[in-house]
Amino acid sequence: MIKTVIFNANKKPTLEEKNDIIKFLFENLQEYGDPESDIEKCVNYALKETPSFGGFVLVSQLNNKISGAVIVNRTGMKDFIPENILVYIATSKDHRGEGIGKELMQKTIELTDGSIALHVEPNNPAKYLYEKFGFTNKYLEMRYKRSK
Repeated sequence: MIKTVIFNANKKPTLEEKNDIIKFLFENLQEYGDPESDIEKCVNYALKETPSFGGFVLVSQLNNKISGAVIVNRTGMKDFIPENILVYIATSKDHRGEGIGKELMQKTIELTDGSIALHVEPNNPAKYLYEKFGFTNKYLEMRYKRSK
């Protein structure tokens, strides 16, 4: 049976739980992921462990093991930029195709106030799940990255 747990600024995970979530996302996002240090920054933002608008971390568990995780950060914006950005969502490599991603998306939409943005690579199979939930591709994102 799948169980979900929500962490936020008022209900924080233990250090062990936090590290397990970061490791889970790093391992299961695969080629669509980021370094663990970036994932940790995102978790810290959601939990307001750094100055931020907060957000939440949603974790699904199957047999007391993480089966999926989502991190949503609040943007502090409204209208012209969505109030929330879904930064990470992943399901366990061992449980893909079992509806966990769909359940996590549904719960994420229920938990957020306002609009949600997310970034997805064109070849990511999860793109079809997002479209089923009503996400549309309004813009082509471009970034300028400063060299240090």
